[in-house]
Amino acid sequence: MSDFPILTAIIITPLIGAIVVMFLPPSRPEVIKSVGYLFTIATLALSLWMLWAFVTKDPFFQFVEDHSWIPGIGARYVVGVDGISLFMVVITAVLMPLGLLASSKYPTNRPKAFIAWFLALEFTIMGVFLSLDLILFFVFWELLLVPMYFLIQGWGHERKDYAATKFFLYTAAGSAVMLASLLTLGFLHQSDTGVLSFDYRVLAGWGWQGLDGTTETLLFLGFMAAFAIKAPLFPFHTWLPDVHTEAPTAGSVVLAGVIIKMGAYGLLRFSFELFPHASIDLAPLMLTLGVIGIVYGAIVAAMQKNFKRVIAYSSVSHMGFVVLGIFSLTVFGLDGAVFTMLSHPLTTGALFLVVGMLYERRHTYDMDEYGGIWKSAPVLTAMFVIAMFAGIGLPGFSGFIGEFLSLLGAFVSERPWAVVGATGVILAAVYMLWSFQRVFTGKPSTKHPRLTDLNFREIAVVAPLLALSLFLGLYPKPALDRIEPSVKRTIVNLELKTDFEETRPEGASKTTLPGGKQGGSLELGREQGRDQAGGR
Repeated sequence: MSDFPILTAIIITPLIGAIVVMFLPPSRPEVIKSVGYLFTIATLALSLWMLWAFVTKDPFFQFVEDHSWIPGIGARYVVGVDGISLFMVVITAVLMPLGLLASSKYPTNRPKAFIAWFLALEFTIMGVFLSLDLILFFVFWELLLVPMYFLIQGWGHERKDYAATKFFLYTAAGSAVMLASLLTLGFLHQSDTGVLSFDYRVLAGWGWQGLDGTTETLLFLGFMAAFAIKAPLFPFHTWLPDVHTEAPTAGSVVLAGVIIKMGAYGLLRFSFELFPHASIDLAPLMLTLGVIGIVYGAIVAAMQKNFKRVIAYSSVSHMGFVVLGIFSLTVFGLDGAVFTMLSHPLTTGALFLVVGMLYERRHTYDMDEYGGIWKSAPVLTAMFVIAMFAGIGLPGFSGFIGEFLSLLGAFVSERPWAVVGATGVILAAVYMLWSFQRVFTGKPSTKHPRLTDLNFREIAVVAPLLALSLFLGLYPKPALDRIEPSVKRTIVNLELKTDFEETRPEGASKTTLPGGKQGGSLELGREQGRDQAGGR
C-alpha cells in the first residue's frame, strides 16, 4: 500500500470509466450500464481497501501523495485522507453504484450520456474530499458543477432547466468569493515568507501567525460564502428544495448524501486550521444560523405537499445539527458532526430512493395523490418506515448517534443553542410521521387503488443503506475510532493557535493526541515551508 497511489486511483477510476463510456456505441445500452457498474464498483473496492489499510489511531493525513503540478503559481498535486475525510470518500463510493442501480430503468433516453456524467460527478467529488492543495481543491469544487448541471438539466422533471441553472449560479457565485479569498491567502503567505504556496498544511502552519484579525475574519467569510451555500446553511438554502424536486432520483441521492456535505466538510477542514481566531469569534453566529436551520427546516418540511420537498427541507434541518456540532468547538460536537455526515447519506439516501420508486409508479410527488399504499405494497411501506425512523434519529440507528453527540457537544459548551436545537428532533418526528400517514395509510386514491410492490432490484438498492445505518447505530465504535483522533488533532491545534480552551465535562481530561502529543499542522506546516523555500 505504501507504494501504490491509492488516493489517485480512487479519484481517477471513475474518470477513466466516463471516458470509456464516451467511446462505447449508444446502440448497446446494456454494455454501457455494465461498464458504469464496473467502474463504480471498482472505485468502491479501492475505497474499502483504503478503509481497511487506514491506521486507526493516527490523527494525521495518511496515504499522502505530493507532486509538482503548476509550479509557476505554487500549485501542487497534494492529496491525503484523515479521519474527517475518510468516511466521506467511502460513503460516496457506496452511493454511486446504488444510484446507478436505482436508475437502471430511468435513463431510457441517452443512457450513455447519463452514465458518463454520473461517473464524472464521482470523479469530482472524490477530488474535493482528498485534495490538500487549495488550488486543486477549488478545481474539483468547480468542476463538480458541470456534471451535476447536465444530470439535472438532462434527466430532471418539469422545471429541470430552472433548477439546473439555479444550482449552477448559486454555487458558482459562492465559489467566486472563495477563489478570491484563497488567492489572497496564498499571496499574503508569499509576501510574508517569500514562498508562494497553496498547500493547506503549509498555510495552516502559517496563517494563524501571519494574518491580522480583520484579514482573517474577512478570509473566513470569503470561504464561508462557498461552504454555507453548498451546506446549505440558512439563509443560503433556497436553491436546495428546487434542485431536489426537479433532479432525477440518483441525482437527489448524491446531492443529499454527499454534495451538501462538501460545505460542512469545508467548514470543518479549513476554518479551524486556516482561520482559528475567526472561527472562535464567529462561532456564536454560526451556532445561531445552525439552530435556525434546524427549526426552520423542520417547520417548513411539515408544510409541504410535495413528498420530495419534505425530504429536501429535512436535509436543511439535519445540516443544522452538523453546523451545531462543528461550532460547539468540542470533541463530542465534532465527533457528532462528522458522524452525522456519514449517517445522513444512508438515511436520506434511502428516503429519496423510496420516494423515487413511488414516482416511477405514479409519476407525481403530490402526497394528495397517494393513500393506503401499505395494503398493496407492504414491502415498500416497510422500507419507508425503517428509513423514516432512521432519519428521525430513533435509537438503534446511526442518525441517533450523530445528533446525540452534536447536541451533547453543544450542551457542554453552548447550552442555550443545544436546548433550542433539540426541538428539531421532535419536529422531525412531526413532519415524517405526518407524511407517512398521508401517503401510506388511510384509503387508497380512487384514481390509483393499487400500487406495485418493490421488486428484488429495488430492495437491493435500499436495503444496504438501511443495514449500514442499523449497524452504525448499534456499533458506532469502528467509525468513531477512526474519526476521533483527527477531531482531537483539530481541537488541540485550535487551542495551540489561540487562547481558546475546549469546554469539557466536569472531570474529563484535557484533549491530547495519541502518545500524549499535541499539535499537528504547525510542525508540518513549518517543515513544508522550509522545504519549498529550499526549492523542493
